[in-house]
Amino acid sequence: MDDDRLRMTPGPTAVPEPVRERMSEPTPNPDVEPEFVEFYRDLTDKLEAVYGDDDVAILSGEGILGLEAAVASLIEEGDRVLCLANGIYGEGFADFVESYGGEAVVCESPWRGPLDLEAIESTLEDAGGEFTAATMVHCETPTGVLNDLEPVLDLLAEYDVLSIVDAVSSLGGTPVPTERIDVCIGATQKCFSAPPGLTVLSISDPAWERIEATGTDGYYTDLEPWRTAVDEEWFPYTMPVSNLYSLEAAIDLLTEEGLGSVFSRHEEVAAVCRERARGMGLEPYPDEELCSPTVTALDVEGRALEVQQRLDDDHGVVLSTGLYGLEEDVLRIGHMGHNARMEAVERTMDALEAVLGP
Repeated sequence: MDDDRLRMTPGPTAVPEPVRERMSEPTPNPDVEPEFVEFYRDLTDKLEAVYGDDDVAILSGEGILGLEAAVASLIEEGDRVLCLANGIYGEGFADFVESYGGEAVVCESPWRGPLDLEAIESTLEDAGGEFTAATMVHCETPTGVLNDLEPVLDLLAEYDVLSIVDAVSSLGGTPVPTERIDVCIGATQKCFSAPPGLTVLSISDPAWERIEATGTDGYYTDLEPWRTAVDEEWFPYTMPVSNLYSLEAAIDLLTEEGLGSVFSRHEEVAAVCRERARGMGLEPYPDEELCSPTVTALDVEGRALEVQQRLDDDHGVVLSTGLYGLEEDVLRIGHMGHNARMEAVERTMDALEAVLGP
């Protein structure tokens, strides 16, 4: 079926042809054919271009699996966890913590603003070092806010608190301080521009030590077996080979272009997107300096659903609205991964200008 829609949502993103072609190749049986183990080892090595030197595990499940698995594997009943939140996904970490018996202490900041460093430091100081871990989100996709993690990680290091970071919608599109993060969670359907279905995590040595000391009640969410899976040539469950093939092709495209070039491309299209939006009288939902290069959230004051429908019906451009109370007021443009192309952004903004009128 012909479908020439331009899907500029903040994930899943468009999947380029080389990635689709790689996914369609014949696959080995990962449980009995040894070449699969070599392929998986090579793929985790390739991911070091994005993640750095920490161990990498690739789980069969969309990015939410990574968030839950990190909490399930590091947190025991009664552990206190500092959940840093200036958006819905930051707040959502608390639900995972409490479902595994931990005590979630949520340090909230306004959704349009940055993480409150003074409040974080005060909470750490008052707790006297009693937090096992802290959770946070790098890019809050529903609002387009990109958090500066470096000063937060400085505080956590001072208090010897492990860090769990949701970088699902930023990893591969903008710099992430992965070398300083204990568990950094990514996913295939955002900046990697591979199909949904895989979670990718980097895990530091201190995180592994904590994981091995924690008796998780889970199985699918238990990260411990992944530390030795390749060496033992045994995986906890049958691996989704076709999805892994597509991820390899996507990572190859990233490394061929070069991460520096990829990051610059995201910055350039984001700047054009926002400049065009301002020309239509629209402003970003968050403070300008907090805007992520991977997604632009525009404040459209009650018109988001109507504009979204007209863009699709009249121009074949698919955008997302806000979430969790922002459905009517925020329109989101995903310029991440393969969607971070100038021609795609220009077509999107031309369509938006036609819908909004003079």
